[in-house]
Amino acid sequence: MKKLNQTLALASLATSLWLGTGQLAAQDQPQRQGRGNFDPAQFQQQRLERIQEQMGVKDEAEWKAIQDRIQKVFDAQTAVVGFRGRGGFGRGGGRGGADNAGGGNNGGGRRGGFGGAPSPELEALQNAIQNNAPSEQVKAALEKYRAARKAKEAALEKAQAELQKILSVKQEAVAVTNGLLN
Repeated sequence: MKKLNQTLALASLATSLWLGTGQLAAQDQPQRQGRGNFDPAQFQQQRLERIQEQMGVKDEAEWKAIQDRIQKVFDAQTAVVGFRGRGGFGRGGGRGGADNAGGGNNGGGRRGGFGGAPSPELEALQNAIQNNAPSEQVKAALEKYRAARKAKEAALEKAQAELQKILSVKQEAVAVTNGLLN
């Protein structure tokens, strides 16, 4: 029995050492950009560099004109994303209280995507639904939301058309594959 206990203790020690070295090795690795370290500006810059490379644009003046219009498309896409919401009032469904009424971290539509600001019209509509507002109030909030969303979508379409005007066929194809154009 004493021999078995010693064997188990030795096996336990070996396992602990083995697991510990794995964690130490992981700590020695350079930190990769994880969820907590996400930098939207850095992500966007890398995306722009990738698009420039794919488009084969070498001339700085040409790239400046394209980049300015791509930025307008990015901005318009971000504005539209704020109007899409999350399809619910947060991950937990309809958790009541102030958290979900738009004031807390768990509120639906608090973030519209990569930095997409929540639309005030969407928040007003969600609040009207959550607070069981009268039908007339919900209808008015819905109409305001739809009008604001149409305006943002129109701005996106205009930005996309302006970008498309200055692109070659190959560049347009790259823009389509990168989600800049339809």
